[in-house]
Amino acid sequence: MAETPFIITVDTEGDNLWGRPRAITTRNAAYLPRFQRLCEKFGFKPVYLANYEMAKSDVFVEFGRDVAARGAGEIGMHLHAWNSPPLEPLTSDDFFHQPYLIEYPERVMREKIRTITRLLEDRFGRKMVSHRAGRWAFDARYAAMLLDEGYLVDCSVTPGVDWSGAPGDPDGNGGPDYTSFPHHPYFLSPCDISIASSGGLLEVPMTVQPSRLFRRSAWVYRAPGLRRVARKMSPALRWLCPVALLEKQNLDAMLELARQARDERPTHMEFMLHSSELMAEGSPSFRSALEIDRLYARLELLFEELSAWCRGMTLGEFRDWWIRSPNEAGATRFAERLRGRAMPDPGRELSAENQNWMAPG
Repeated sequence: MAETPFIITVDTEGDNLWGRPRAITTRNAAYLPRFQRLCEKFGFKPVYLANYEMAKSDVFVEFGRDVAARGAGEIGMHLHAWNSPPLEPLTSDDFFHQPYLIEYPERVMREKIRTITRLLEDRFGRKMVSHRAGRWAFDARYAAMLLDEGYLVDCSVTPGVDWSGAPGDPDGNGGPDYTSFPHHPYFLSPCDISIASSGGLLEVPMTVQPSRLFRRSAWVYRAPGLRRVARKMSPALRWLCPVALLEKQNLDAMLELARQARDERPTHMEFMLHSSELMAEGSPSFRSALEIDRLYARLELLFEELSAWCRGMTLGEFRDWWIRSPNEAGATRFAERLRGRAMPDPGRELSAENQNWMAPG
């Protein structure tokens, strides 16, 4: 019986933002119906987390309105601070540096959140409740601003990953450190988003798990003479995502992670990709139609595996289910036990160079 919630999230954004374009196109919107059909084949409901340029795309809006009207998916918000209005320069070249929203003054943060929220709600005719931060950069101020705008669910946390080596503003401190954050869903504390509270904004972390080799022999990832070999054999972290840290492509590793997770009975499974990865030449990872077909073949295998023990939910549906679930109380107690307890740290082993694949995300 399918019991574990499976949430598909799509960072829905312009074409090949890894190339840092100044004129951003949205041709990938036309390639989303193929992915939607695959999801519906297995009863899964994607969450399209849309940024500014996609909210302005008539092709995407027509597609997203249909998906939402049929209850076949959800539209949420995704914010890239460097091109989301109001535009107030933060660096010498924001389109090149792609600064994090949390690096801007609070006034600008709030205005950007409000502007894109209103745009999405006007374009899709429905309230926005789900969100993922651009480049995964999230903090307590950001969470409070989302609550002020009526958001209910966030999915920005990548447990075990330290983004401080991935720069935004070159004069800043890099991204957030999620090394000690929970892997399970929890309501964010307004003072410290790494710990649970009794209510508010629900955090649904990305599925990121230590690999089998890391679990068995974490020390080899820290040994100067061995860590390069260990990373090549098996990256310390596995992501439920087609392109993961330290791996050019992560297609087979996704299936391995899913099978490993089934034995561990997780609270949820969360998959992500970028909308532009579904179009040839839309990303550095999938450049040809043949590579896109290979991606779809692996996704079909993954979704078939997950459909045997997972059921599809949107982020909004998951929040409603989580509130009613006995897991919620247990997860809060689990979070309390984790406070002050450090887990082995694969995230700190990741260089900024290897993290850059996620920069537009």
